[in-house]
Amino acid sequence: MQSLKEALISHVQSIKSGLTLAIFTSNQLIHLYSRHGLIQDAQNLFDEMPHRNVYSWNAIISTHIRSRNLERARQLFDTASFKDLVTYNSMLSGYTSTEGHEACALGLFTEMQSLDDRIRVDEVTLTTMLNLSAKLEVVCYGRQLHSCMVKTANDVSGFAVSSLIDMYSKCGCFPDAWRVFSGYRGVVDSVSKNAMVAACCREGKLDMAVDLFWREPEINDTVSWNTMISGYVQNGFVEEALNLFVCMAENGFRWNEHTFASVLSACSGLRNFKLGKEVHGWVLKNGMSFNPFISSGVVDVYCKCGNMSYAKSVHAAMGTKNSFSITSLISGHASQGNLVEARLLFDSLAERSVVVWTALFSGYLKSQQFEAVFKLFSEFRKKEVIVPDALILISVLGACAIQAALDPGKQIHAYILRNNIEGDKKLFSALIDMYSKSGNITYAEKIFKSVFDRDIIVYNVILAGYAHHGCETKAIQIFKELLKRGIRPDAVTFLALLSACRHSCLVELGEQFFRSMTKDYNLLPELDHYACMIDLYGRANQLEKAKALIRNIRIELDTSVWGAFLNACRVNGNIMLAREAEARLLELGGGTGDRYVQLANFYAAEGNWKEVGRLRKKMKGKDVKKTAGCSWLYVDNGVHIFISGDKSHPKTENIYFTLASLTEELYQISGESIEVII
Repeated sequence: MQSLKEALISHVQSIKSGLTLAIFTSNQLIHLYSRHGLIQDAQNLFDEMPHRNVYSWNAIISTHIRSRNLERARQLFDTASFKDLVTYNSMLSGYTSTEGHEACALGLFTEMQSLDDRIRVDEVTLTTMLNLSAKLEVVCYGRQLHSCMVKTANDVSGFAVSSLIDMYSKCGCFPDAWRVFSGYRGVVDSVSKNAMVAACCREGKLDMAVDLFWREPEINDTVSWNTMISGYVQNGFVEEALNLFVCMAENGFRWNEHTFASVLSACSGLRNFKLGKEVHGWVLKNGMSFNPFISSGVVDVYCKCGNMSYAKSVHAAMGTKNSFSITSLISGHASQGNLVEARLLFDSLAERSVVVWTALFSGYLKSQQFEAVFKLFSEFRKKEVIVPDALILISVLGACAIQAALDPGKQIHAYILRNNIEGDKKLFSALIDMYSKSGNITYAEKIFKSVFDRDIIVYNVILAGYAHHGCETKAIQIFKELLKRGIRPDAVTFLALLSACRHSCLVELGEQFFRSMTKDYNLLPELDHYACMIDLYGRANQLEKAKALIRNIRIELDTSVWGAFLNACRVNGNIMLAREAEARLLELGGGTGDRYVQLANFYAAEGNWKEVGRLRKKMKGKDVKKTAGCSWLYVDNGVHIFISGDKSHPKTENIYFTLASLTEELYQISGESIEVII
């Protein structure tokens, strides 16, 4: 029986004639039904079989494993009249490949070892458990399995070697992976070679990977080429990946879906629209446009390049709803500030993955729609039974940090603790940032001290917090600590240090850090570093140094630098230099109302009303308007936004009535009278 149609005809004919199918035929039919997703038909046939053998049980158990119904598969496994090694290996493979069933896999493997007299583990069993060790990143399990493989002579095939290499690599033990590969040179084939190339790429050792790839090129296969292309992309060598992509075809190897997936990822990383269109053309020529995995990659490229019309066109041509391409469209619309369209796409999905939720959270955060972030999180908690992904929590904490909303931030922290969510360094950094920006540096400090495996990001966040709160001494101590730990500071580190020096007018120390950037760490100062130094000089009444620095900057200056210089001029009362800064600011800032008001305030503070009048006339002549002031309050689990002169709040009348009452009461206390107008 080669086709499903032939199988169905044969099955119907046997039912009509009243014949009982042979066990061999029934087993074949169960396999065929399973391959075509006809799970219930396979189960019905199995239930009707008067006699079954071990192959029958293996076929139906594999059917339910393939459909991810592990509970039913386990029920059948436990009641099976016949079991052999294939039965156990199938169940074990199902557990190891499904999230949340790792403990079941370990329990079943232990059971297999206790049945050594009847069920002897083989290479498939051990390599399956190696995959689990790699997935869990528990190298001690992997080492025990390796020892068992050596004892039972199950370590000689290329498949076994590749599994060992993969396990050691994913567990962060690259030297062990290399030793396994080098020690088995006699049996190395394309499978083990590909595993070692992948391990080198994973470790960032591209030179070693390239050398190995071109060694014995005659054993390279399509997987070898795809592995090397993917390695280039993962390590940021996008142009090299594209060159190898072309070279692959020139060497007679056909591109497949894995090749295009890597190349499309490269195009997304480059944000290269022209190149993306070329790759899309190759996809169409190779007949892969109907592959949902590839088409969603094409959609992602166009979204990353900002061409939403092309992205929507490709998505529409797919014909079916694809959660991957919809996720890309949500991210694309969100990045362009089109949150209405993003939300419509989000609502069109019957089932939403963590990736989809994260995409919408990120979109709201980037668009600074903080109330929408909080509402979406409440919606997530009501609709999803899963614990939120760390990236979702980071988005919510980011909204709290920007709004300095301490209470909701503390609620999110409590939620993390209640649900025993394992925090990674990114989540800890988000918590430290939230507490710091919400005015509670003590809590931020406590969380920082609870992180033992600190990286440069964690250090930078607490440094910025100390700088923001004027704790320059603590900031310097933390900087010394990270140097002692052998962590290399980056541009963000020095920006935080310069900010700390600026707040305390520590000119000499600031200059020392500024020089150290280039001298000790080969870091070129960016505009933010220059702005910090100029502001430091201004606060310390050293305008000459600020003037000298701004003239020696070799990169094009922006509004942050000229704004800092204007402030330095204000502090030092230098009108002539302020006029120069004014001209540059208005040129760079496009003559925005905010910029004019900043300049007018500067002249007003100096009592120079002539200059204030001149600027006011300029504003009227150019019809320039200042952005309305905005403030917000977090009350009763909601953000209430207030804009100057705005009366759109649903409780406007109550708010103004309360304000009028308070104003009247204040004037009564002061003994004056005022006419209150609502």
